[in-house]
Amino acid sequence: MDILITGGNGLLGHHLVAALQDRGDCVRVLALPDEDASWLEQRGVKVLRGDVTWPESLTAPMNGADAVLHLAGMMGVWRPIEDYRAVNATGTENVCRAALAEGVARFVHVSSWTVYGMALGEPAREEFALRPFGEPYAITKAAGDTIVQRMIVQDHLPAVIIRPGTFFGPGDRLHFERMADRLSAGRGMIVGAGDNALPFVYVTDVVQGLLLALDHERAVGQAYNISNDHPLTQAQLLRAIAAEIGASAPRLHLPYHALYAAGRLAEGMAALTNARRKPVVTRLGVKLFGTDNRHSIDKARRELGYTPQVTLHEGVRLAAAWYVTRNRGGVRPRPAMSPRTREA
Repeated sequence: MDILITGGNGLLGHHLVAALQDRGDCVRVLALPDEDASWLEQRGVKVLRGDVTWPESLTAPMNGADAVLHLAGMMGVWRPIEDYRAVNATGTENVCRAALAEGVARFVHVSSWTVYGMALGEPAREEFALRPFGEPYAITKAAGDTIVQRMIVQDHLPAVIIRPGTFFGPGDRLHFERMADRLSAGRGMIVGAGDNALPFVYVTDVVQGLLLALDHERAVGQAYNISNDHPLTQAQLLRAIAAEIGASAPRLHLPYHALYAAGRLAEGMAALTNARRKPVVTRLGVKLFGTDNRHSIDKARRELGYTPQVTLHEGVRLAAAWYVTRNRGGVRPRPAMSPRTREA
């Protein structure tokens, strides 16, 4: 199969490209004009330059593709919601329309668990309404998800929507490295009691879900949660990371509501001063780590045959081995990625 991946230069893309090549697929990747994609070229991947916000740049990369895996998205950067919307919503529609024009047979869209909102009080299921927390990433990912749903119905887009948990693994500089850095520096802390579930999933399990969505005939027109239904609590995850990297386990507990108020204040100050860097504490960060978030994967198990293969403790061990080696200078750091190439 000839497959185009958008946003294939990030963590998920690294693991997905390898899995597709291992099974014999021909892979091409849409990369930004100024993006370092040398590792892809070394693997024999055809790199095509373009931008999901430029519709005219999508025709040539899409030409002849049997399927599209749409990973491209903006996340983890302190930018106005308009910038997020241009990539995560309008950019998604641009890619969908280009796929329709080229007659692509399967379109897999990577959404996010954050589209459901947080602290729902029960495991989120695919039929739940999308009620994202009021911050740019979640709002615009929900908008992109809704666009794909609409185009499935109105335009007969042969799409599957995947809503992954927070994926991590070797090479994860956005989530795992930040947690490990804080613990290594002795700045680890627990938000609230620490007994809340965190919706983490090992990156190769997300790859498994994407391949099933790509191949399974029944998947078209459906949305699936791809996560791990045996989550670790906040305290368990941080203690597991600390143990694997040789750091002290966090002992400091800070109250959730006080931290949330501090995040609101810090964001307000950043807005007043037109700060270009994310505040040290944000409402989103506090809510992500301080609330209980679980997601049902029953539908993916039943319809796709999805089953998590890597326990979260084993995933922490594998990611920690990468982190320790990297910080000892044994591995050349990956090139910095543009915000637009960060997935999901």
